[in-house]
Amino acid sequence: MPLAAAITGTRQTGHRELGWYSDLFGTYLAPWATDEARIYIGGAVGIDSLTLLWLAGNSQSHLTVVVPGTVGQQPAEARQAIDRCRDRIDEVVELGAAELRTPAYHARNRYMVDRAQIALGFPLGGTEGGSGTWQTLNYAASQGKPRLIVPI
Repeated sequence: MPLAAAITGTRQTGHRELGWYSDLFGTYLAPWATDEARIYIGGAVGIDSLTLLWLAGNSQSHLTVVVPGTVGQQPAEARQAIDRCRDRIDEVVELGAAELRTPAYHARNRYMVDRAQIALGFPLGGTEGGSGTWQTLNYAASQGKPRLIVPI
């Protein structure tokens, strides 16, 4: 069975340079980024957009972008990343949430994890907290799915 992975991570990525993320993804995403893999990525800014751009340019993986509402509701930076990668994205899933509040983001995170066999997480800092990244990683653990956690 082909691998399916869900990527989750912080929106706060300005504390590192783009080259640092490229090196990081080359180490931690490349092993999962095969032509047989399906990668689920949230359509937000930060790690979501950075991993989408990296995977689109450095892998043959099947990419699925999942947004809680519509792509049009996403911040400009996230919409630009999605537009830039359209030819590499296999599917964009718009979950159609009326309000972009915590429950909508949790639903998006569960959607990705439910379809994945592993969660690849890039949380800000090294300790578990109450962020959406940790919520997603903890949900994966509650489903008995392995997690690769790479603090940034």
